[in-house]
Amino acid sequence: MEIKVNFLDNLRLEACFDDFTVVTDQPIRYKGDGSAPSPFDYFLASSALCAGYFVRVYCKARGISTDNIRLVQNNIVDPENRYKQVFKIQIELPEDLSDKDREGILRSIDRCTVKKAIQVGPDFVIEPVQSLAEDAQALLMGSTLGEKRTFIEGKDLPLEQTIANMTRTLAELGMKIEVASWRNIVPHVWSLHIRDAASPACFTNGKGATKEAALCSALGEFIERLGCNFFYNDYFFGVDIADSEFVHYPNERWFQPGPDDELPSGLLDEHCRAIYDPDGELKGSHLIDTNSGRIDRGILSLPFVRQSDREVVYFPSNLLENLFLSNGMSAGNTLAEAQVQCLSEIFERAVKKQIIEEELALPDVPQAVLDQYPDIVEGLQALEAQGFPVLVKDASLGGRFPVMCVTLMNPKTGGVFASFGAHPSFEVALERSLTELLQGRSFENLNDVPAPTFNSQAVTEPNNFVEHFIDSTGVVSWRFFSARADYEFVEWDFSGSNEEEAARLFAILDDMDKQVYVAVHEDLGAPVCRILVPGYSEVYPVEDLIWDNTNVALEYREDILGIHALDEERLADLLARLEDSQLDNYMLIGTLIGIDFDENTVWGQLTILELKLMISLALQQHEDALEYVEMFLQYNDNSVERNLFYRAVSAVLEIVLDKELEVDDFIANLKRMYGEQVMDDVVGLVEGSKRFQGMTPTSLKLEGLTKHQRLIESYRKLHAWRAARATALDAPVEA
Repeated sequence: MEIKVNFLDNLRLEACFDDFTVVTDQPIRYKGDGSAPSPFDYFLASSALCAGYFVRVYCKARGISTDNIRLVQNNIVDPENRYKQVFKIQIELPEDLSDKDREGILRSIDRCTVKKAIQVGPDFVIEPVQSLAEDAQALLMGSTLGEKRTFIEGKDLPLEQTIANMTRTLAELGMKIEVASWRNIVPHVWSLHIRDAASPACFTNGKGATKEAALCSALGEFIERLGCNFFYNDYFFGVDIADSEFVHYPNERWFQPGPDDELPSGLLDEHCRAIYDPDGELKGSHLIDTNSGRIDRGILSLPFVRQSDREVVYFPSNLLENLFLSNGMSAGNTLAEAQVQCLSEIFERAVKKQIIEEELALPDVPQAVLDQYPDIVEGLQALEAQGFPVLVKDASLGGRFPVMCVTLMNPKTGGVFASFGAHPSFEVALERSLTELLQGRSFENLNDVPAPTFNSQAVTEPNNFVEHFIDSTGVVSWRFFSARADYEFVEWDFSGSNEEEAARLFAILDDMDKQVYVAVHEDLGAPVCRILVPGYSEVYPVEDLIWDNTNVALEYREDILGIHALDEERLADLLARLEDSQLDNYMLIGTLIGIDFDENTVWGQLTILELKLMISLALQQHEDALEYVEMFLQYNDNSVERNLFYRAVSAVLEIVLDKELEVDDFIANLKRMYGEQVMDDVVGLVEGSKRFQGMTPTSLKLEGLTKHQRLIESYRKLHAWRAARATALDAPVEA
């Protein structure tokens, strides 16, 4: 994690990281102002808070109240050496707590990550640099890789060289990549989380059998998502980029909708139109992109090459963002390597969807076959030793597809977690199933997986597949666990060189009569490939283009961001449109309009329902406001602070709407209940002297939206990189 330090007045310092700011000071006796704890005080508190966190997690997982649990930490300083200290953590537990839970809570404290980091002892490197941005990838492990040359199946270059190449590209882009966490809870299964230090919303996860393989995986995914603009899906790019010569890529094209909002000619091909517009309901306005919001420029579209005849077909970027998410995109050392990964991923998701939705029972992999892969077996045995039964299944559907499945069962909660992996190599597919299962997870995380069901509707509804796609935590059918398999086990093998594997995977799709469309981006120093298989590789249902399109943001973005400047007529119009929209009342406003608000702010927690409430208060429509407040208070995910605030709003509205009551008669006790500042704000909102409490004024220029600005600054680097390379390619060659 990157922590930036700012020097304030006197001895006060400010540490900024993620979306948080911590201010420190020194006591007056040390020439400070005593306005905040000292850095060392924060250090001491972090250990106690970390211990408290693990106690809380343990108790929440078991339904144990923490009301009567007391935790205290004291540090005992050695008189001979003040840097040698004993951190004494004492905990008082209720008498009725079982011996098992007492022991469990003590063990949970022992797992405190702050404690473990102190015990291992961090290494400090202190050095001057010309520019903090220059040493961009210092937090990666590249410097420790030495001269090793590790080849693994599927990679055309050694892991160390691949890591070095991708690290260099990211450094040249000006992106400082940091490792936020590592996981290695069973042998031969590593995962990590990396992110852009300047814009943590840009992050990826990697997995592999070794540290190097996992880092290579995470960096590759980062390059892939940069190359395909995936980090910026659905977000507003800002007016400057929206007005620039190109928004996504220099080779994009814009199409104007035809008469009566018809789909323009030249967009998609007949095959795709039959899939995405089967009933003739899809309109040009459905395909305006969310990122630019430039309705006047038309439909922003990207070129893909149809593999059957090498013709270029233009796909609306809106369609890609709404239906495919990240499915079918990859970076590689070579194009063939990237294609194998793309196609493997497509088969993994499609076969998984078929198995889940058709409630298929898969054959077990015989132990004799598993024994050929001792490292994988060791990882599986480690899970079994922790009390998690594991099933290893052949998901190839009779040898047709290069897919495997590892399913974990949690007897403590009754939950199951089906993880799939795909690759032309049987071993690699099996390894990916296991590493995917544990990517970024601790054993405690495995307590959150859902139980299987015999309810076919719950298994087959579209959102269940989306959950499986995002983090594999969707529901699976109990029929999946039947001993009577729907297919025979096949010890399949599609492996060869990457070129041969790519050809074999393309051939499977050809045999299925699927059209395949490929886009290749090589401006980041390594091939980034995106493959679409319409009617097969989508994540969201096709009808979302009409009924749940993210470009609904364009109807509301400008008015919501500029809400402080709207007069009553425009506010009433915005409220009416929100009421008529049938949008989910509990959708976050940031999701609706494509803005990455700081989740710790009012904007970041604002829902459509709460916005309707705020507008009603601004318009002095008290009866409607009270109805919205009552709906808001029924929602159980509100924080205690927000819940109390709106209880105060509800009380004042009830008083105002009762002709026999006066606010002044109740204000003293309301202030005792909710606090003076809260009541001042609430009364101001209800009386109309205050509007849009806590919503910092902004506009389409994104003033004050620091988190979103960091995200867009990340994209500016990528956009400038592409513009510079496009200019270089267009430059005349000297004789």
